Amino acid sequence: MVPESDKRPIPNTPSDLPNDLIDEVGDDYDIETGIASLGDVRIESPLVKRQYSCFVSDEDRVLVNISNRYIQKACELKSQPLSFEMAGPRSRIYFDPAKTRCAVVTCGGLCPGINDVIRAIVMTSHYSYNAAGPTIGIRYGLRGFIPRYGLPVMELTPESVERIHEYGGTILGSSRGGQPVEEIVDALIRLNVNVLFMIGGDGTFRAGSRIAEEIAKRGLKISVIAVPKTIDNDVYLVSKTFGFDTAVEMACEAIRCAHTEAVGAPNCIGLVKVMGRYSGFIAATATNALREVNFCLIPESDFDLEGEGGLLKVLEARLRARGHAVVVAAEGAGQRYVSGVKSVTDPSGNVKLGDIGLFLRDTFNSYFDKIGMEAFVRYIDPSYIVRSVPANVDDRLYCANLGQNAVHAAMAGKTDMMVSLWNDRYVHVPINAAIKRRKQVNLDSRFWLSVLESTGQSALKNS
Repeated sequence: MVPESDKRPIPNTPSDLPNDLIDEVGDDYDIETGIASLGDVRIESPLVKRQYSCFVSDEDRVLVNISNRYIQKACELKSQPLSFEMAGPRSRIYFDPAKTRCAVVTCGGLCPGINDVIRAIVMTSHYSYNAAGPTIGIRYGLRGFIPRYGLPVMELTPESVERIHEYGGTILGSSRGGQPVEEIVDALIRLNVNVLFMIGGDGTFRAGSRIAEEIAKRGLKISVIAVPKTIDNDVYLVSKTFGFDTAVEMACEAIRCAHTEAVGAPNCIGLVKVMGRYSGFIAATATNALREVNFCLIPESDFDLEGEGGLLKVLEARLRARGHAVVVAAEGAGQRYVSGVKSVTDPSGNVKLGDIGLFLRDTFNSYFDKIGMEAFVRYIDPSYIVRSVPANVDDRLYCANLGQNAVHAAMAGKTDMMVSLWNDRYVHVPINAAIKRRKQVNLDSRFWLSVLESTGQSALKNS
């Protein structure tokens, strides 16, 4: 162990770190961990009076990297390993619950479990802290703050959210696209909101960071707490986003159907497109779960179509040898073949991807027609079904914990942060750290090697 007197401050950037430790841990030290606070915590939590015993403090930490080699190297350099602040209820809080009004907004695409998070926030703020009045639900994303849309708020009480976890989607509605930050903060002031919970992904977090910045610029005491939501599981510094397990489960159902179709006809290809714009976690995880997939195509791993090592020749060999094949493609895979629409963006500024599923279906049909080989393609696209169903049991439990820890963080005066699951612990992560980059499948990882071992697929490249 390193003596307390000989420890260096926790470094937040590579420039604060000795070069040999940078080489040892790579990008993991290029992370901000400090959490902003609205002020001193001087109020005893209502949970203290109930003799609640699971309090944590800001000194309770969770290591960013838990490998023995990493920790040993940090100790050799007498440097504290980088760590996150642990989430959970504090014995002393910043906000007076009797005077605290909370609001919640959901943004971006649908995802299983959104209603579960909303429910957890409402129940915890009411039953644990007895916050003032009902939680305010903002309708249809950030546009619900803007007067010109004329969208009334929803009053969320324990009674009104009691069974919403049984349904998919979000009771608040959602939308994409940015709104003026100044108008959003003006609305928070008009509504007398002290805490804003934002459930969303990368775009929502960027908006949340700007809202928190505007709040600080005005000298206001409003907490902004983000809960990571993306079905693609691509939020940085989150082990797994809620809804991902449900999405993989639904994707597996589609793949099973594709496999059944594939073995039911001679030279039949079961083709499934799943969600995953820039990260192929759903496709790769479902492939690992089922072991019936022969080709897994993800955005992180480029592939050739033509040539001896390309997908078409390898697929042909598979059909000649086994008489059937199953191909799973993430929606962002192979975009160089369908890039004609790249200049088109959605209201949030996301590039509208070409449809790799339809492209592969038509390409497979054309190729086998050209070489005179009878083959059939059964194409399944379950995308909107996957994102619109209620969460499964694992995701429900996860969503409840995220929502509860979001409320605990807010009441303690934390702001400009997201609640995350990291190394099997709930932690606080600065929003700016979470939006620094996108999480993607590491092609050098054991996880991707497992996909290759399961499918037996080659690199699908000619060189």
